[in-house]
This record gives sequence, structure tokens and C-alpha cells, in this order.
Amino acid sequence: MSDLLDTVIEAHGGLERWKQLDRVSARLHQGGVLWGVKGQEGVLADVYARASLHEERESHHPFGAPDRRSSFTPGRVAIETTDGNVVEALEQPRASFAGHTLETPWTRLQLAYFVGTAMWTYLTQPFTFALPGFQTTELDPWQENGEEWRRLHVTYPSYLATHSTEQTLYFGADGLIRRHDYDVEIQGGSGGAHYISDYTEAEGIKVPTKHRIFPRTPEGQALEEPLLISIDLSEIAFT
Repeated sequence: MSDLLDTVIEAHGGLERWKQLDRVSARLHQGGVLWGVKGQEGVLADVYARASLHEERESHHPFGAPDRRSSFTPGRVAIETTDGNVVEALEQPRASFAGHTLETPWTRLQLAYFVGTAMWTYLTQPFTFALPGFQTTELDPWQENGEEWRRLHVTYPSYLATHSTEQTLYFGADGLIRRHDYDVEIQGGSGGAHYISDYTEAEGIKVPTKHRIFPRTPEGQALEEPLLISIDLSEIAFT
């Protein structure tokens, strides 16, 4: 691992501790304008997310109804009853977003895919960057909010589903994430500047509890509005 990546992983609790854990769950309160644009206003305003730490698998509950949950893996997404019966499913779901832009509405299964990729990414980074196939390079520092942030360019391997193959993360002097940039490929490559803060600790792992995502210009500047997505985490638990 690079010097910066090693520093960052240690700041978040260390790879050894991470490998001792298997799953994470959290309560999410979510807002922002994106859900309405996609025709999914309020569906995920107050839900629980559960994710596997060492394979890309994630679920939201409730999902549109009290007895429904989503089931996400890169190659398949489904909506199930809480008893595990499949209501509807979609194989190779990423292909269903062909031709989409930021304004294209989503089906409920497409919503399940988007939030599955997003929350698995957010809940497992930066530890995932130590997995096989990741490439990381430190970029020049970035000045913002009166601070100098170190930056890490991350290239994701093809076996994982995430917003975009190439992403950039910004870290404060404490090694914790301040900002996370990506281009959402399933929305026509729309740029996002994702601000991360209010860390807490659970089972020795540092977890941010506040996420605020804004549009980003091609030059890398975050726009102050609109607020695309807000996510506030609580009740975080590892097993």
C-alpha cells in the first residue's frame, strides 16, 4: 500500500481490526433533491442498511413497504419480503441504466441498485482499497475550508460495482475523509462532490455519520446547491 493509504486505513481503525469483523448495519435518515428527481421521494427517508464487509452485498429495509427489503449484489438486485420471498428481481442491473441522465426516473429495482452500490462503497471505504485489483496514487494537495487536504486517486477493479471506475478522496491531517469525488456513470457521468464529517467509533472502526453530496464542475469545484443527497447515520453496529 502507498504511504497515504496506509496512514488512512490506520486512522480508520486498521486493517487487522477490520478483518476481524464481518458485517455492518446502520440507521439512515436521507434527504436531498435527487430522490424526487428520480421519482422515489421519501422511499428511503428512514431505513436501515446492512452490508457485508468482505463481499459486495447490501440491503435496505424497509424498502417501499414495511415488509419489503432490497437485496443487492453487482450482478443481481431484488426486492424481497422480510421472509426472503422474491417479489421482483433484475439480473445484470447496471445495463438497465443505458442512456440515463441525471433527470431520468428510476424503477424501484434501479433505486435498489443505486443505493446498494452507494452504501456498500461508503460503509466499507477506505478498507476496500487494500483489496486485490485496486490502484491508488497520491495526487497534489488540495486547499479547501482553510485546510490542506491530501488526495488519493482510486481506480476500482471491474469485479466491484460503484459510482465510477475512477474516484478521488480527500483526507485531513487526521487521516479521515473530508471529501469524496466521483462521476455517477449510471446518471450519464454527472459529477458529485461528497462531503463527509462527524465521525464516530464503533468496535474500533471510525465511521462518518454525516454525508452531504453536491454537484461538481468539470474543474473540480463543488457547487453550493442543490443538495443532491443528505445521509445521516446512527445506530451503527459491527458484527
